[in-house]
Amino acid sequence: MQINWSGVFPAATTQFNADESLNIPATLEHLEVMLNAGINGLVMLGTVGENCSLSQDEKFAVLEATVKHVAGRVPVLTGVSEYTTTQAQEFARAAKRAGVDGLMVLPPMSYKADGREIVAHIRGVAEATDLPVMVYNNPACYGVDVSAEAVAELAQVPNIVAVKEASDDPRRLTDIANLVDEDFVLFCGVDDLALESLALGAHGWISGLVNAFPQENRLLWDLATSGKFEEARKVYRWYTPLLHLDTKPKLVQYIKLAVQECGYGSELCRNPRLPISGEERDEVLRIIRQAIATRPAIN
Repeated sequence: MQINWSGVFPAATTQFNADESLNIPATLEHLEVMLNAGINGLVMLGTVGENCSLSQDEKFAVLEATVKHVAGRVPVLTGVSEYTTTQAQEFARAAKRAGVDGLMVLPPMSYKADGREIVAHIRGVAEATDLPVMVYNNPACYGVDVSAEAVAELAQVPNIVAVKEASDDPRRLTDIANLVDEDFVLFCGVDDLALESLALGAHGWISGLVNAFPQENRLLWDLATSGKFEEARKVYRWYTPLLHLDTKPKLVQYIKLAVQECGYGSELCRNPRLPISGEERDEVLRIIRQAIATRPAIN
């Protein structure tokens, strides 16, 4: 598939049964809800998809089922989140055999690579496949920063075509744009910076909360991209307390709890993640339920 690198791409959840086994039917049912809402692509096995909690066989079971279910309606990307470059290269080649359309490549897990090592890792993965590659920068989660200069260096690799920028600094988008060709694609990777990122030239948004609020997410994107910024700001102000949940250490639990509250799936995560409890749960549920009670009308 020729990927249209624009619009809203959910960082989709992976659903589990009560015994923590994969629940692929529920995962696909949830994907269908978002597809019906008009999402533009899917990112499977990202942070929200609990990539590092799955075995290799489970990862490919999810990817193969997703590709079959989506059946070309939107591009399907997978996160590449491995400990070594060699492992990531092997995963990239196997992901292509599973039928995915592109890769979102993270820095190596566990080891805190320096800038030279990050560039070598991501370049090495890209050169192991002809699939298009998105660089994923999320220093808050992964402890290493893919600088604007590093992204520009990686952009010279022919099949590295995009970046998911989640450094929590929207200025970074402009710094990258000033260093790369016009056809290099910028994605917002922080939910509560989506409108700011779009104003600075982001072509797309890889979102977490879209898992729970797909129609509202699409409404915000459509209003903003059609120039209706006053209407978009109103939706964004409603949405922002929810979007803040995407920036917390327990974002996976929070997003899956929102998915459950909206009736699209289960909050269950793989260990060591546990359901949130006590005052923390009460506060997150308050935010979610307030948003549900005051959600904007969808025409």
